Amino acid sequence: MRYFAKLQGQKEAVPVDVEHLGGTQYRLTLEDKTYTVDALTLDHGAVSLLVNGTSYPVEFEESGDEVGVLVRGQVSRVDVADERRLRLRAGSVGFTAEGKQVITAPMPGKVVKVLVKLGDEVKEGQGLVVVEAMKMENELKSPKAGKVVELLAREGTAVENNAKLVVVE
Repeated sequence: MRYFAKLQGQKEAVPVDVEHLGGTQYRLTLEDKTYTVDALTLDHGAVSLLVNGTSYPVEFEESGDEVGVLVRGQVSRVDVADERRLRLRAGSVGFTAEGKQVITAPMPGKVVKVLVKLGDEVKEGQGLVVVEAMKMENELKSPKAGKVVELLAREGTAVENNAKLVVVE
Protein backbone atom coordinates (compact mmCIF):
# COMPACT_ATOMS: atom_id res chain seq x y z
CA MET A 1 0.00 0.00 0.00
CA ARG A 2 1.36 3.42 -0.88
CA TYR A 3 1.07 6.32 1.54
CA PHE A 4 2.39 9.86 1.39
CA ALA A 5 4.00 11.30 4.51
CA LYS A 6 4.88 14.94 5.06
CA LEU A 7 6.80 16.02 8.13
CA GLN A 8 5.71 19.28 9.67
CA GLY A 9 7.53 22.06 7.84
CA GLN A 10 8.20 20.06 4.67
CA LYS A 11 6.77 21.33 1.38
CA GLU A 12 6.40 17.98 -0.39
CA ALA A 13 4.96 14.68 0.77
CA VAL A 14 7.25 11.65 0.42
CA PRO A 15 5.85 8.37 -0.96
CA VAL A 16 6.08 5.47 1.51
CA ASP A 17 5.34 1.94 0.31
CA VAL A 18 4.29 -0.48 3.06
CA GLU A 19 4.30 -4.21 2.40
CA HIS A 20 3.18 -6.68 5.08
CA LEU A 21 5.57 -9.64 5.15
CA GLY A 22 3.58 -11.68 7.67
CA GLY A 23 3.25 -11.62 11.44
CA THR A 24 4.77 -8.40 12.78
CA GLN A 25 7.14 -7.92 9.81
CA TYR A 26 6.83 -5.09 7.27
CA ARG A 27 8.93 -3.73 4.43
CA LEU A 28 8.91 0.07 4.11
CA THR A 29 10.34 1.82 1.09
CA LEU A 30 10.82 5.58 1.04
CA GLU A 31 13.08 7.77 -1.06
CA ASP A 32 14.63 4.70 -2.76
CA LYS A 33 15.64 3.19 0.59
CA THR A 34 14.10 -0.04 1.89
CA TYR A 35 13.73 -0.87 5.58
CA THR A 36 12.70 -4.13 7.20
CA VAL A 37 10.55 -3.34 10.23
CA ASP A 38 9.34 -5.59 13.03
CA ALA A 39 6.52 -3.81 14.88
CA LEU A 40 5.63 -5.14 18.33
CA THR A 41 2.86 -3.51 20.34
CA LEU A 42 3.79 -3.12 24.00
CA ASP A 43 1.43 -3.43 26.99
CA HIS A 44 1.32 0.33 27.65
CA GLY A 45 0.31 1.15 24.06
CA ALA A 46 3.67 2.12 22.62
CA VAL A 47 5.22 0.21 19.74
CA SER A 48 8.70 -1.26 19.67
CA LEU A 49 10.07 -0.96 16.16
CA LEU A 50 13.08 -3.00 15.13
CA VAL A 51 14.31 -1.24 11.98
CA ASN A 52 17.15 -2.97 10.14
CA GLY A 53 18.41 -4.32 13.47
CA THR A 54 18.08 -1.12 15.54
CA SER A 55 15.36 -0.90 18.21
CA TYR A 56 13.18 2.21 18.60
CA PRO A 57 10.43 2.61 21.22
CA VAL A 58 7.77 4.72 19.49
CA GLU A 59 4.54 6.29 20.69
CA PHE A 60 1.81 7.56 18.36
CA GLU A 61 -0.95 10.11 18.84
CA GLU A 62 -3.41 10.36 15.99
CA SER A 63 -5.33 13.53 15.19
CA GLY A 64 -7.24 13.30 11.91
CA ASP A 65 -4.75 12.70 9.10
CA GLU A 66 -1.89 13.93 11.27
CA VAL A 67 0.09 11.66 13.58
CA GLY A 68 2.32 12.76 16.43
CA VAL A 69 5.30 10.40 16.63
CA LEU A 70 7.49 10.29 19.75
CA VAL A 71 10.88 8.69 19.07
CA ARG A 72 13.88 9.01 21.38
CA GLY A 73 12.29 11.89 23.30
CA GLN A 74 11.50 13.96 20.20
CA VAL A 75 7.99 14.51 18.84
CA SER A 76 7.48 14.88 15.09
CA ARG A 77 4.14 15.69 13.47
CA VAL A 78 3.52 13.73 10.28
CA ASP A 79 0.64 14.19 7.85
CA VAL A 80 -0.21 10.77 6.36
CA ALA A 81 -2.51 10.11 3.40
CA ASP A 82 -3.07 7.33 0.90
CA GLU A 83 -3.16 8.07 -2.85
CA ARG A 84 -6.95 8.46 -2.98
CA ARG A 85 -7.06 10.85 -0.03
CA LEU A 86 -4.20 12.88 -1.50
CA ARG A 87 -6.11 13.28 -4.80
CA LEU A 88 -9.25 14.30 -2.94
CA ARG A 89 -7.34 16.92 -0.98
CA ALA A 90 -5.86 18.30 -4.17
CA GLY A 91 -9.41 18.83 -5.43
CA SER A 92 -8.98 16.69 -8.52
CA VAL A 93 -11.20 18.21 -11.17
CA GLY A 94 -14.22 16.08 -11.91
CA PHE A 95 -13.27 13.25 -9.56
CA THR A 96 -16.38 11.51 -8.36
CA ALA A 97 -16.79 7.88 -7.51
CA GLU A 98 -19.58 6.23 -9.47
CA GLY A 99 -21.21 2.84 -9.27
CA LYS A 100 -20.54 0.21 -6.65
CA GLN A 101 -17.58 1.16 -4.40
CA VAL A 102 -15.78 -1.54 -2.42
CA ILE A 103 -13.99 -0.37 0.72
CA THR A 104 -11.11 -2.68 1.66
CA ALA A 105 -8.62 -2.96 4.51
CA PRO A 106 -5.52 -0.85 3.69
CA MET A 107 -3.27 -3.34 5.55
CA PRO A 108 -3.66 -6.30 7.89
CA GLY A 109 -5.21 -5.32 11.20
CA LYS A 110 -8.25 -5.54 13.42
CA VAL A 111 -11.70 -4.00 12.98
CA VAL A 112 -12.18 -1.94 16.14
CA LYS A 113 -15.40 -0.16 15.22
CA VAL A 114 -18.15 -0.45 12.60
CA LEU A 115 -19.79 2.97 12.18
CA VAL A 116 -22.66 1.99 9.85
CA LYS A 117 -25.33 -0.68 9.44
CA LEU A 118 -26.47 -2.56 6.37
CA GLY A 119 -28.92 -0.36 4.46
CA ASP A 120 -27.68 2.94 5.93
CA GLU A 121 -27.57 5.96 3.62
CA VAL A 122 -24.10 7.53 3.80
CA LYS A 123 -22.52 10.78 2.63
CA GLU A 124 -19.25 11.10 0.73
CA GLY A 125 -16.43 11.21 3.29
CA GLN A 126 -18.53 9.67 6.08
CA GLY A 127 -16.68 7.20 8.30
CA LEU A 128 -17.67 3.57 7.74
CA VAL A 129 -15.20 1.36 9.62
CA VAL A 130 -12.20 1.87 11.91
CA VAL A 131 -9.31 -0.57 11.42
CA GLU A 132 -6.31 -0.69 13.77
CA ALA A 133 -2.97 -1.63 12.25
CA MET A 134 0.46 -1.20 13.84
CA LYS A 135 -1.28 0.43 16.85
CA MET A 136 -2.73 3.19 14.65
CA GLU A 137 -6.45 3.53 14.02
CA ASN A 138 -7.50 4.24 10.43
CA GLU A 139 -11.03 5.45 9.78
CA LEU A 140 -12.11 4.25 6.34
CA LYS A 141 -14.53 6.67 4.72
CA SER A 142 -17.12 6.40 1.99
CA PRO A 143 -15.80 7.52 -1.40
CA LYS A 144 -19.31 8.57 -2.46
CA ALA A 145 -22.80 9.27 -1.20
CA GLY A 146 -24.97 6.16 -1.38
CA LYS A 147 -26.32 3.16 0.46
CA VAL A 148 -24.44 0.44 2.36
CA VAL A 149 -25.37 -2.68 0.35
CA GLU A 150 -22.83 -5.09 1.86
CA LEU A 151 -21.28 -5.04 5.32
CA LEU A 152 -18.66 -7.70 5.95
CA ALA A 153 -16.73 -5.90 8.71
CA ARG A 154 -17.34 -7.18 12.24
CA GLU A 155 -15.96 -5.48 15.34
CA GLY A 156 -13.11 -7.40 16.96
CA THR A 157 -12.24 -9.47 13.89
CA ALA A 158 -8.84 -9.63 12.24
CA VAL A 159 -8.63 -8.60 8.58
CA GLU A 160 -6.02 -9.22 5.91
CA ASN A 161 -4.66 -6.63 3.49
CA ASN A 162 -7.33 -5.73 0.88
CA ALA A 163 -10.08 -7.65 2.72
CA LYS A 164 -13.51 -6.46 1.55
CA LEU A 165 -15.20 -4.59 4.44
CA VAL A 166 -18.07 -2.49 3.05
CA VAL A 167 -19.76 -1.94 -0.30
CA VAL A 168 -21.51 1.37 -1.01
CA GLU A 169 -23.75 1.75 -4.04
